[in-house]
Amino acid sequence: MAAKKKVKIFKNLWNKYRLSIFNEENYEEVWQLRLSRMNVIVFFGGFSILLIALVSVLIAFTPLREFIPGYPDSQTRKGYVKNALKVDSLERVVAQWQRYYEDINILLNGGEPLTGRQTAVDTVKPTTKVELSPSEEDSLLRMQIESDEMFNLSVGSSTTKKSNIPFFIPPVKGIVTNKYNPSKSHYGVDLVAGPNEGVLAIAKGTVILSTWSLETGYTIAIQHEEGFLSVYKHNSKLLKRQGEFVNSGDVIAIIGNSGELTTGPHLHFELWHHGATVDPAKYIKF
Repeated sequence: MAAKKKVKIFKNLWNKYRLSIFNEENYEEVWQLRLSRMNVIVFFGGFSILLIALVSVLIAFTPLREFIPGYPDSQTRKGYVKNALKVDSLERVVAQWQRYYEDINILLNGGEPLTGRQTAVDTVKPTTKVELSPSEEDSLLRMQIESDEMFNLSVGSSTTKKSNIPFFIPPVKGIVTNKYNPSKSHYGVDLVAGPNEGVLAIAKGTVILSTWSLETGYTIAIQHEEGFLSVYKHNSKLLKRQGEFVNSGDVIAIIGNSGELTTGPHLHFELWHHGATVDPAKYIKF
């Protein structure tokens, strides 16, 4: 019974129907159309498929897709990529500054920064020793050049390499009581001067630290050119704030006896170069 019903429904799909349009006044047939249910299904099915394909092509290959809610336009996508690159760069910069301030904190507590402990790895492969003996032509050429230059008295024939090291002045006029000795964790020099003596900036630069700590008392640090950093500890008073620019010889603090690590009124002065401690006596004449 069910099979016969299915066959009947399938046959009904092919039954013909006529759609006629008549003139209302004389009932004359103006237009007619003979269709079956299957014709209607095929027509609207094909039209729907064609419409869907056309809309898909328009959305995929034309700027109309940017009018779809939630779909970003080209400028927005470029902005996403640009912002992602900026965030990545900012993360690297923040990480570098974080390591830098950690080194400053260790420095203020009398330790050695982590960057100063890093050692460079020699990646140059060792080469075998090559012995070259001068040829006869080379010996004759050398003798000729030496004879030509023997009586050459021109001034300025030799050139000297210009040093990029800034000129430093002593931070205070005093006596060195304790020299630079990294083997004993003493990364600077101790200078004793008169009471209320002004501490001077050894060169122009920017104050990157002006604070107080329990170990070193009132401490100030200045970033100079060519990667140099000067640190002044155990002051009684600081006269410059972080971020200020100072010139060589500006009074930046007053010598004192602050902090637990001090042994009396003096200035503990340190000089750093590219994150590593250096002996101040090699750069400054105290």
